[in-house]
Amino acid sequence: MLYGQEHVKRYQETDGAEGHDWQNTTVLLLTTKGRKTGNPFTTPLIYQEDGGNPVIVASKGGDDDDPGWYKNLKVNPEVQVQVKGDKFTARARTATAEEKPALWKKMVATWPAYDEYQTKTSREIPVVVLERV
Repeated sequence: MLYGQEHVKRYQETDGAEGHDWQNTTVLLLTTKGRKTGNPFTTPLIYQEDGGNPVIVASKGGDDDDPGWYKNLKVNPEVQVQVKGDKFTARARTATAEEKPALWKKMVATWPAYDEYQTKTSREIPVVVLERV
């Protein structure tokens, strides 16, 4: 089972042949610029496509704090994305209140635990759209 930086490494080495399909869902690699350091950080994240754009969830397993990658993209929304062998720059944005219900439903369909994560925290878990630049 791939997790964390081992997941990133195998995904990058194989253009997603290892790591894209994971636990009955799909994973992309998101690289953000550190808000404090300016260093790149790459994170494997579950995604689904919507209107040609990857969609991800800033759940952090239902933690009360946003994940670091989400804090990073709020400061610098220009990110790098890898979906299998397709590597591209995207502008990350939090889904609007109007968009979120349909996107949340789509993401829960691929990873049902998102609903459980939301019950564990008082923060509203953001859904993020990655628009190709």
